[in-house]
Amino acid sequence: MTPLNSLDPANAKPQHKSYKLPDGHGMYLFVTTTSRQYSRMDYRFAGKRKTLSLGVYPDISLAKARKLTLKTKEDLADGIDPSFKKQVEKAFNQFNSANTFKVIAANGLLAT
Repeated sequence: MTPLNSLDPANAKPQHKSYKLPDGHGMYLFVTTTSRQYSRMDYRFAGKRKTLSLGVYPDISLAKARKLTLKTKEDLADGIDPSFKKQVEKAFNQFNSANTFKVIAANGLLAT
């Protein structure tokens, strides 16, 4: 499989169903029926298949999405679930900006 080049997203046309343009290492460009394009990555953690959103193309370039994929692979090798890490980082950023207990509780990141 050859990696995507800069012309592939530009030539991706909407179809009746959403489809994937594979890039490698689990990363792909997801093209919707409305022509929106999302960089995503499929991976397995704790025996479950998961999908991580890397960003919207062209806001996140293919090169940046590949770098994020490699970082995610490193996290997986270290036993870290990338989806959970992303949720924690998002809640932390919201907490720093809002500085409220409600933000942490609303994101379900409290131990019960």
